[in-house]
Amino acid sequence: MRPGAEGSASVVDDGAFTVTRSILIAAPAAKVWRAITEPEHLTRWFGRTLLVDAGVGAQGTMWFEGHGAVPIRVEAIDEPHSVMYRWSNDNALGTPPTGIDEATSTVFTFTLEAAGDGTRLTVVESGFERTSDPAANLESHREGWDLELDKLIALFEAGA
Repeated sequence: MRPGAEGSASVVDDGAFTVTRSILIAAPAAKVWRAITEPEHLTRWFGRTLLVDAGVGAQGTMWFEGHGAVPIRVEAIDEPHSVMYRWSNDNALGTPPTGIDEATSTVFTFTLEAAGDGTRLTVVESGFERTSDPAANLESHREGWDLELDKLIALFEAGA
């Protein structure tokens, strides 16, 4: 594996209403874990992240340029293997949400696996069937995961 990371593009499963992407990162799992769970590290590559409290149930926001604040909550943690977040990020609505709507929110799970001398990071976002426009949101989030995880790859390639 070359220094940094390698990965393929995000994939939409229209039948399961999911977006999935896996990337290979030339870094130990502990370092990747911090990048996907600690607000100061999430802010460096994903969205400006603020979580009140820590652990399961922690709530806050992720702020994205041109999109605004997105409410987020930590749903599950299996350190150092997986973390699940819930957010109300229905891009098709065109307006930022004011809170997490249990009926229409999606969840995304990061899973880490050892891969040689590095770590395979997989993200699966699900629940799009409950959004205002499932097809549009699936495509928007597919593009989003490509963009955001490419930022994570670049961060690790820069020696983060």
